[in-house]
Amino acid sequence: MINFEYAAPTRLDEAIKQLAKAGTDAKVLAGGTDIIVQLREGLRSAELVVDVKKIPELMRLELSSEQGLHLGASVSCRRIHDDKNIAAEYPGLVDAVRIIGSWQIQSRASVGGNLCNSSPAADGIPPLIAYAAQAHVAGPDGQRVVPVEEFCTGPGQNILQQGELLVALTLPPQQSGTGSAYQRFIPRNEMDIAVAGAASWVQLDADGKRIEQARIALSAVAPTPVFAAEASGWLAGQTASEEVFAQAGELAKRDASPIDDMRGTAEYRTHLVGVLTKRTLATACERARN
Repeated sequence: MINFEYAAPTRLDEAIKQLAKAGTDAKVLAGGTDIIVQLREGLRSAELVVDVKKIPELMRLELSSEQGLHLGASVSCRRIHDDKNIAAEYPGLVDAVRIIGSWQIQSRASVGGNLCNSSPAADGIPPLIAYAAQAHVAGPDGQRVVPVEEFCTGPGQNILQQGELLVALTLPPQQSGTGSAYQRFIPRNEMDIAVAGAASWVQLDADGKRIEQARIALSAVAPTPVFAAEASGWLAGQTASEEVFAQAGELAKRDASPIDDMRGTAEYRTHLVGVLTKRTLATACERARN
């Protein structure tokens, strides 16, 4: 690994100044489970690594019935899935954070870091999109809020500009009759990268029989995680049934533009979109009823 300078600011404004001054030669370290590996293997370079885990705003984790979930960008996956209240309100997010790496990795890795790494196959991003989460970004020119579905712009690329960093993610409060789920398909073991993934969120009517709203997001089947807008919109007003879930899966395939690689063919990935969408919708509806 090439030598680099290390900084661990305790204030947000201090971190922004350091990042802005170093420009493209600076990298942010939240948990380090991605960036350290990338630096060691020469996939990325840095003259300055800014550790942001000492900044209070990035470590804030709060849940309220009025505001929903406030998730600091450096909050570890383990803090999320160990919180029973978060698991009850946002089960689709917990589905994802439980399978990001090993138990040891989950003690360091963060959902914010997973988003900023911007892998098309990231497990943490589809649930955020399904929940209509917002990304709160701060930089030299102030703060801005971006929908997570617009955050990633390409493989390993996102909307962050020079000197900017992700501060927090906010997820809307969950009402009675809502449910969510995330599933991925992997070829061998739990440490594998997804061949395809899908997250579903639903709002059912009072009887639990009809879908009022839905959001579906996909991973590993396009250059970025994607919001399946057509399938999501079509579900509104539909009966919550296996037949409807299967049809939504067929519609979700239209938002997939996968490639062939060592983990699977484009044809296989497209097929998996239908299967995983159907399964996550069924699980989300069951959770909504309960």
